[in-house]
Amino acid sequence: MKSTSRTFKTILFVLLILLYPCAYAADAKAPQEKTDISYSDALILGLVEGITEYLPVSSTGHLILTNALLNLDADTPLSAADGSPIFDDGGNPYTMKSAADAYVIMIQFGAIAAVALMYRKSLLKMLMGILGKDREGLILMRNLIAAFLPAAIVGLILHDAIERELFGVKPVIIALAVGAMLMFAVQKMYDKKLFKSGVNSSVENMTLGQSLTVGVLQCVAMWPGTSRSMMTILGGYLAGLKPADAAKFSFLLGLITLTTASMFKTLKDGQNMLQALSAGPLALGLLVAFVSAALSVKWLIGFLTKRGLAPFAWYRLLLAAALYLLMYLGYFAQ
Repeated sequence: MKSTSRTFKTILFVLLILLYPCAYAADAKAPQEKTDISYSDALILGLVEGITEYLPVSSTGHLILTNALLNLDADTPLSAADGSPIFDDGGNPYTMKSAADAYVIMIQFGAIAAVALMYRKSLLKMLMGILGKDREGLILMRNLIAAFLPAAIVGLILHDAIERELFGVKPVIIALAVGAMLMFAVQKMYDKKLFKSGVNSSVENMTLGQSLTVGVLQCVAMWPGTSRSMMTILGGYLAGLKPADAAKFSFLLGLITLTTASMFKTLKDGQNMLQALSAGPLALGLLVAFVSAALSVKWLIGFLTKRGLAPFAWYRLLLAAALYLLMYLGYFAQ
């Protein structure tokens, strides 16, 4: 009973933190057109990014929702510091929504740095493997590359279509709810498998087939609200990894996937964003994302081992219901 109560309180606590922007937006009531990201916006976005990036709840989905609630998703044209208009690669006016979307991708570098620091021994092990001095490190590197390739290929092909069609509140709500059902199902399957066999792989001895399974599931997470961490952790479960090892593989795979995505967005949109937005809030967002991601990752490993995925599935359902209600009340467009 105490364990259930503690889990429920944890879910509510995280829910309140991540829905704090709702109160922020509700107080404003009459949305004002924004032409920059403020320090308070940066603090909220950095917290949401850092807390959710490696949890199986979808950081992209949360950031899309937060941008909407902070009124950062408007099509307001932006100008450079000298007042000259900014245009994107297609010759269209560069908008607040485009800048905010680029901002939340770039502050991922803070979360990436946190995991790189925490898993520096594994990174060194892989480096030694490349140099021919650590066979396990070489196998781990091979497995991560195999898991990364499916998303890299699909992402290059569908990137623009995904941003155009799925970066909205309604697709996120759908993905949150469907993802919760999937988590319940896989957790039940995993518990039965553990009970019958008790055999687990480790991240150092996964086969190519197991790694590719994780990689294919990661592709599904390109739908905002699904969660890259959720799909890769589920993939780890299906590959026979213990919860802590599934999380570790997800974190290390995230270093490659998120770094690639962030660099791609930086090269594509970084110059425009830096012209349009102030540098101070970007630095703050990176710092807050770094600190909050480090705390989130450390907490998640222990939580998964003790409680599994079910609490996160319940959280996703609660959040989906709350967001649907807010959408119905008109706090953001469908």
